[in-house]
Amino acid sequence: MSKYEVNEDTFAVVPKSSTKSIIYERDNTYIINEKVNKIMEDSCEYYGSTFKGRQDGSKSILKLTHKIPIIIEDSSELIFFPTSSPRIKDCSWISLNNIDYYERFNNGTKVVFKDGKELILDVSYGIFNNQVLRSSRLQLLINDRKKQKKQKNTKKTK
Repeated sequence: MSKYEVNEDTFAVVPKSSTKSIIYERDNTYIINEKVNKIMEDSCEYYGSTFKGRQDGSKSILKLTHKIPIIIEDSSELIFFPTSSPRIKDCSWISLNNIDYYERFNNGTKVVFKDGKELILDVSYGIFNNQVLRSSRLQLLINDRKKQKKQKNTKKTK
């Protein structure tokens, strides 16, 4: 498998080497011959945007400048966040909506996904928690905007 688009079943995209990534999905785990960032870029383009466009949109909404969560696809709210700067080769991307819970684990973080699958990340709990909070805020603000737009449209039709 070489071309991969992130989808609702994707839990995480994790670097395996400088040229390979591990895809954790609901029912499968794959090794892909692509860099993590290339998979994220291709996924954004598959859903009709660019990675930079998604980052710029999130930056504008959240008023943040680094480690920005992105909405890869709007209608199903595919929100992913980086575990570090995407410029760093060890950066993983995690699906906000597939996390059941997470906890401290040695010097890192253990993430438990909704199907019970576990992933140990070499990322401090504090950083991981901050990224979850940023992503949750992005989701909340997007949902608020959708509600406001729906209310405006309802008023226009009355």
